[in-house]
Amino acid sequence: MEKTLVTLFLILCVSLTPQAQERKATSRADECITIFNDVLRQVDVYYVDTLNYESLTETAINAMLKQIDPYTVYYPKEKDRDLRMLTTGKYGGIGSIIQQRPLPNGKAKDSLATFIVNPYEGKPAQKAGILAGDRLLSVDGKKTKGLTVSEVSNNLRGVPGTTVVLEIQREGVTKPFKVEIVREDIHMDPVRYYTVFTADSLFEPVGYIAFDEFTDGSAQAFTNALDELYYTHGARKLIIDLRGNGGGIVSEAIQILNLFVEEGQTVVEVKGKNNNSNYTYRTRNTPRYKDLPLIVMVDKNSASASEIVAGALQDLGRAKLIGQRTYGKGLVQNIRSVAYGGHIKVTTSKYYLPSGRCIQAIDYSERQKGHELKKDTAGGILPDIVISDSAKVDITYALYIGHYFFDYATRYHRMHERIAEPGVFELTDEDLEDFCAFLDERKFEYETETGKYYADMIKMAKAEDIDEATLQQLEQLKSLLTPDFREAIRRNKEEVKKFLGSEIVLRYYYQKGQAAYDIRFDKEIKRTLQEMK
Repeated sequence: MEKTLVTLFLILCVSLTPQAQERKATSRADECITIFNDVLRQVDVYYVDTLNYESLTETAINAMLKQIDPYTVYYPKEKDRDLRMLTTGKYGGIGSIIQQRPLPNGKAKDSLATFIVNPYEGKPAQKAGILAGDRLLSVDGKKTKGLTVSEVSNNLRGVPGTTVVLEIQREGVTKPFKVEIVREDIHMDPVRYYTVFTADSLFEPVGYIAFDEFTDGSAQAFTNALDELYYTHGARKLIIDLRGNGGGIVSEAIQILNLFVEEGQTVVEVKGKNNNSNYTYRTRNTPRYKDLPLIVMVDKNSASASEIVAGALQDLGRAKLIGQRTYGKGLVQNIRSVAYGGHIKVTTSKYYLPSGRCIQAIDYSERQKGHELKKDTAGGILPDIVISDSAKVDITYALYIGHYFFDYATRYHRMHERIAEPGVFELTDEDLEDFCAFLDERKFEYETETGKYYADMIKMAKAEDIDEATLQQLEQLKSLLTPDFREAIRRNKEEVKKFLGSEIVLRYYYQKGQAAYDIRFDKEIKRTLQEMK
């Protein structure tokens, strides 16, 4: 009898412990909520000025969530459009990327100006005649000066079918002019570009798909592109380019995996704190391309759903990976409704690949413990073939961040009615000389990163009262660290031509044309094609 009572007591303890813990956690949360409410009420009653309750509450929520991780985000009702864009890739607007930057030859104190960077082909802005390089002065009479990019974007977006009036300043046109545009439901194509390589050295045609994001319907767009490559163009091998793909909806990733992986195969497991956050994703259908040879390209910006696809294919021995170690985002977010029409995108779990590995590189729980966040160097996915990042800080970098490629392309487009197709277009040495003359006109001064450190070193040397002879020797280095930009361009001629040509092609053939041009000079794709042999 005594033994039975002890056993019953132990069973009750085990069964009640999780409930007790849950009640304790709820009690602590209720206590904190009571404190917050009391503070708000006290400030409301006694603060000298009237409060903006909505703004204060949103600020408090955002500050709280910032302490958790970068992916848990609050969307009040007014930002439903941002949430819709995130999950579906759709929004009501004009279909163009904008950017803020100083005016050419402007002073540092000048406020930032808003420019049209990239009107998408077939979207309202492009159909209305808006060009890359146009300066946006106002939206529906509201001046853009002093507004952030987000604020200008919000003014451009709206209900499909409504009209928005833009005031534009265009290079070569004396006076600003207005353009009336009817907003449309904009859906960004997740397949940036696809083609087939048919060189004799490849033996068989190789399909290539550059895939940008996992949004609603993206798996079908990917499938459509693959079907065309396979059945129309005869592709018998495939390169999936996930470089720069930041992820998105997990279910879309599973559908893509199911094209290549046997039915019933576990491809990713989701595990969280609560049982209802746990789920095992398995392929459900007979794969259409079970035996199609695959190589997946990844880089340091391939994250989340991209890592699920790449990692699962690698774990299952279904594809070879090539590129750089991926970002390492193994966290899963769900959208939940909150009071008064808002939503919260909250991290609910982590995903685990078929081998059992979790690729999450940063443990954000360390922040709650007061520890410094560190990135696990083993996080992310290591490709089978690692290609070092070839990005350099040189004259090309300086010209890019200074918007000189962009501004020259705007002028080039105004001076040339048409150019050759992306597959054959090339800049001549005369074009490069004209670009150098343009840089002279803009008074471009090439300062190397080393030169910037040199200037700081001279200041420090003077502050430390270094002797005059040593200072003179240091200052003799200045001419060596301040190269002539023409000489720097000559040394990096092919790289400069590539970047400048890409920006020019975008003006005439838009995004897909630019992708067709860029692929000709992509060293990583050339390396991948060698592997495909």
